Amino acid sequence: MTSGVLFFLFGQLVGPAEPAGPPRTTLAPAPESRHSVAGQNQAAPLSQVQVARRFLLAVVQGEWAVAYAYLAPDVRQSITVEQLQVAARPFGVQAGRYGKTIDLYKLGYRLRGAETPEPFVGFSFRADTLRRVPHFQLDVTFRDSTSRQVAGFTLIPLAGAEN
Repeated sequence: MTSGVLFFLFGQLVGPAEPAGPPRTTLAPAPESRHSVAGQNQAAPLSQVQVARRFLLAVVQGEWAVAYAYLAPDVRQSITVEQLQVAARPFGVQAGRYGKTIDLYKLGYRLRGAETPEPFVGFSFRADTLRRVPHFQLDVTFRDSTSRQVAGFTLIPLAGAEN
């Protein structure tokens, strides 16, 4: 009797079996990632953490045009894609050592005297996250809390991590 109840519950969760044939795919986005505006679907804006992650993944994977597009307009005016590659070279070296998978390490604001607080998002290489302190923080900064374009980035060696 219990097996009949379990089968019924499982059948309700899974739904009826689909006919044989090629698998169907649904291209509709998840409802929580879309907003309806005047009857049209628009993608939700990315958060600073999402922008920072996408930028850093593009950097460690050598996708320079993608990484360059995430830079703030004033930064793009001051450097070329080739200069971005040179500036990002230390990231590539460490990605070769620790792998190209990154994890969120920390985020917050840097307070520098009387200046405006600077939002930052820090990642570390996943292979380096089992340590008490990872060797490096992959740091991305933004102009302010509403900005979604990268103002700066750097690879920060962390104190307490034996290199």
